[in-house]
Amino acid sequence: MSESRAQQKTNLQTANANAPLLQMRDVHIGGANDSGKRIPIVRGINLTLHRGEVLGLIGESGAGKSTLGLAAAGYTRDGCKITGGEVVFDGAELTKLSEEERRKLRGAKIAYVAQSAAASFNPAHKLIRQCCESAMFFNIKNRADAERDAILLYEKLQLPFPQEIGFRYPHQVSGGQLQRAMTAMAMICRPDLIIFDEPTTALDVTTQIEVLAAIRDIVREYQTAALYITHDLAVVAQMAHRIMVLKDGLAVEESETREMLSAPKEEYTKSLWAVRRLQKPAQSPPSDSPFMEIQNVSAHYGEMRALSDVNLSLHRGRTLAVVGESGSGKSTLARCLAGLLPPSSGSIIKNGASLPPSYASRDKRQLQDVQMIYQSPDTALNPRHSVSEIVGRPLSFYLGLSGEKLRSRIAELLEQIELPPNQFLRRLPGELSGGQKQRVCIARALAANPQLIICDEITSALDQLVAEGILRLLQKLQKELSLCYFFITHDISLVRAIADEVAVMHNGEVVETGGRDEIFSPPHHEYTELLLSSVPDMNPDWLNAVLAAREKE
Repeated sequence: MSESRAQQKTNLQTANANAPLLQMRDVHIGGANDSGKRIPIVRGINLTLHRGEVLGLIGESGAGKSTLGLAAAGYTRDGCKITGGEVVFDGAELTKLSEEERRKLRGAKIAYVAQSAAASFNPAHKLIRQCCESAMFFNIKNRADAERDAILLYEKLQLPFPQEIGFRYPHQVSGGQLQRAMTAMAMICRPDLIIFDEPTTALDVTTQIEVLAAIRDIVREYQTAALYITHDLAVVAQMAHRIMVLKDGLAVEESETREMLSAPKEEYTKSLWAVRRLQKPAQSPPSDSPFMEIQNVSAHYGEMRALSDVNLSLHRGRTLAVVGESGSGKSTLARCLAGLLPPSSGSIIKNGASLPPSYASRDKRQLQDVQMIYQSPDTALNPRHSVSEIVGRPLSFYLGLSGEKLRSRIAELLEQIELPPNQFLRRLPGELSGGQKQRVCIARALAANPQLIICDEITSALDQLVAEGILRLLQKLQKELSLCYFFITHDISLVRAIADEVAVMHNGEVVETGGRDEIFSPPHHEYTELLLSSVPDMNPDWLNAVLAAREKE
């Protein structure tokens, strides 16, 4: 009899272990529009996830990936509501729990890792304090035990100086280090489920490898289930056991990762697979002299040297892509071009004349010649200004337009960026998709009639379909207006799609420069070879192969 009871207990434990950790059945989520009518965001999705399993959620912007991921924690953004279906986590139906009961699960049993680690940390508190907060709040660990565990997690995530790094503030570590610190913060309570929402899209390729490997290893070690939300197909190939493709709130296709990659069934899935084949036709070397030159430019932040003796040339109608890992000096060089950071030595030459080093000393013509499009349109656009006001401001400031001429030119610019004026003039940034916001940023830059546009990681936060649309738009505008682009990116595939010339930066220096085809043809500079070898591949075994090769070095 006792053996029978023991066997029953064993069978029960086995059944619990094999039971799904998360089940989402016929889930519907709606959001309210301006008139108060509820519009569908997620429409009847079914999802099952077991312990230790990683499910990749992919799809274009607005497909419902993040909304579905948050719903797995029983959470919806303001204005949204789960209008139907069930979300069952570890046997509990989350939609039927009180808000207090759901809060007891979030952080302790269900954790969330956001896309922007920098926006998720409190800049006034040290990393280790923020990492330990949830474990102490839920009385899982006291402060001393939580700090010891945080240091252990820092070590497992391969953060440098794990005994010390937690006692730094967020601004004192790199983006890749901060992303790993955020993963440690999510793991401190040993949750059963982690929702990773685009955790590596803003990272350079060399840092991304470290973060992906660290996330994958720690998920495996603790048998944590994970939803991995991304628009990067090569990344999801390394992380997920299964992939679900979403479009317009519907599940288009779902299968094992290798099956999905080798033989996608749906046309939409095939379009995602093929979207990065865009490549700019090769051009002959420029025949004219450069209109802008960077001559022997060095720059410092306090005592730290950020640029060292940089020399580059920019030509009308061509794109110079500047690539390199985080901290290589790409954005610092852009700041020098725009006059936002005066060089400590060297000059920026335009049409044979030296530009004043600071924007404050440049005249209006010099200012309008160099415009910037920033990485994050969410922070670059004033949320209280309409599209018409955003695009119209540089037209008024630089060109003195007003009245009907101003309204007419705003409409022309919106037509150029393929946003119908009658639909978008009065919209606020919050009423636009990510791709639409970035198009508005492009229109604002074009409004000044510039000669040079600095594009600083402008597609890193966009899904691949939207990013392709932005790249095609930039190419069209360059051809029509003979614009010069200074294109900063860590995405090598974008370089193939947009660049005429390429400059490779490392530790504040240009280590290699030349035509696009020349840079991508061997032999490569040692650092260029590292960058090229760090670009994720659609082969699910790619990450393992790269890590194994680097262990041998």
